[in-house]
Amino acid sequence: MRIAILTFEGFNELDSFITAGILNRMRSLDWQVQITCPTTSVTSLNGVTIKAQQQLEFANEADVILFGSGSRTRDIAQDHNLLDQLTLDPARQLIGSQCSGALLMAKLGLLTNVPACTDLTTKPWVIEAGVDVLNQPFYARGSIATAGGCLSSPYLAGWVIAKLASREACMEALHYVAPVGEKEAYVERALAAIGPYLE
Repeated sequence: MRIAILTFEGFNELDSFITAGILNRMRSLDWQVQITCPTTSVTSLNGVTIKAQQQLEFANEADVILFGSGSRTRDIAQDHNLLDQLTLDPARQLIGSQCSGALLMAKLGLLTNVPACTDLTTKPWVIEAGVDVLNQPFYARGSIATAGGCLSSPYLAGWVIAKLASREACMEALHYVAPVGEKEAYVERALAAIGPYLE
């Protein structure tokens, strides 16, 4: 399973790293989770510079594409040269976003007639792009999913695991990362958010 976590200049560490960390719990099933960037390195909104594990074109062949968010997403959404490099297909790929990543999905036409979750700052821009924004942390329809709020990133990762492995594997991965003393309650809450969207 090839998973591209799209990570751009100004990225939010919580979105890219938490999602990657949880999905890498599936390494025993030969899942390859790759931080995927349009340049050889990117710097986060807090000044953390990382090297790309894959270049942007990797997303076109990946099985799962997850758009991270960041402080420069609105600029990226207007960069047609960058977005034109992405030829994604919901018929053969799972595609999701975290927070402002929903704006990039909207600009790529992936949210046509699909409501979305996003962060409060990005909400007006996603609405302006013609997408209904929901007041909830997670929503999915078919192979498309969006999550809103930095700490909803485990929901996005859990949805991917439940869809492509099993609900049990999702519960185990979330249980591992959940706070001690709150593990059962945390997993129950996560499943309440993503469960209605698991076929």
